[in-house]
Amino acid sequence: MISLAFFIGLLSSVHCVGMCGPLMFTVLGKTNSFWSTSSRQLLYQFGRITSYSMLGFALGLLGASIQNGWQQQLSLFTGVVLLFFGVYQLIGRQIPAIARRQQLLVTPVLEKMAYWLQKPRGHFMVGCLNGLLPCGMVYLALASALNTGTALRGSLFMLFFGLGTLPLMLGAAMIGSTIKGRLKLKFTKWMPALLILFGLWFVLRGANLGIPYLSPIPYSSAANDILCK
Repeated sequence: MISLAFFIGLLSSVHCVGMCGPLMFTVLGKTNSFWSTSSRQLLYQFGRITSYSMLGFALGLLGASIQNGWQQQLSLFTGVVLLFFGVYQLIGRQIPAIARRQQLLVTPVLEKMAYWLQKPRGHFMVGCLNGLLPCGMVYLALASALNTGTALRGSLFMLFFGLGTLPLMLGAAMIGSTIKGRLKLKFTKWMPALLILFGLWFVLRGANLGIPYLSPIPYSSAANDILCK
């Protein structure tokens, strides 16, 4: 599970560099000091990963509270949510009314980020707020955290997701904006397909069709069927 979280983070970091690159370079500011640049980036990245971990804890706790006897419904719900975000990524942004509504939701967070950027050590809070911005790959990781079974597992899943994004994010920040265009790789064009793929997997997982690994029947249900016979 942890290795999956790290891999999702590593994969999503390509998207992060492409989409969040301007924010990273704003956080860097104008400084010739390597240590000043490094400390700003580490505070920013630590804040971002802290937000992910806290969200994972909350969703893991939520998932744990409803999993007893509800694993199938939880998996189906998760799949439907991911399918929704996948379809939204495909067509939602092309509808002006939906795009404007999303902008209204994001604007208060961006304003808070701008406020903390003016503070001497506000980069940690900027990172925390950045972790709350809408992102398809974060939705995918959070959906997985919801199904981990406990608050601790959910928090650890999101922690390793965040750590997976760290190498490329730090590398891009240190190398500079020239890497941004090269690493984007049109990720946003195939990210909806990834969300839809995982959404279908969660739906199949909750459907209990008896397909090994893809849609298995829970042990308890299979055992009950055998005992009834």
